[in-house]
Amino acid sequence: MAETTVTGFFESLQEKLAQSVSKLAGMNCVYQFRIGEASYNVALADGKATVAKGEALSPSCTVTISEDDFLALLSGKLNGQMAFMTGKLKVAGDLGLALKLESLLRA
Repeated sequence: MAETTVTGFFESLQEKLAQSVSKLAGMNCVYQFRIGEASYNVALADGKATVAKGEALSPSCTVTISEDDFLALLSGKLNGQMAFMTGKLKVAGDLGLALKLESLLRA
C-alpha cells in the first residue's frame, strides 16, 4: 500500500480530498507539513485541495513532526493531542486549523 510512506500519503491526498468536498467547504488556507527531512504543502480554496512538495510561501498553519511519528499518527497508533502535548508534534500559526487536521487527514 502506497500510504505506508509519507510520500505515498501525500501523493494520494489530493485525490482523497477531492472526494471529500464537504470537509473542504469554507476553508481557504495553506497547511505546511515538515515531516522529517521532507516538506509538503496543502492549499485549500473554493472547495478544492492542491497538494505540492516543498515549502509554501505563506502557510496558515505549519505542522512539524518526525516521519515515524507522522506514520504512527496516520495509523492511529499515536494520538494527535498527546503528540502535541509531549512535543512530538509542533504547530505554528492558526491553531484552529490544526484542530481540523485530523478529519482532513483521514479523508
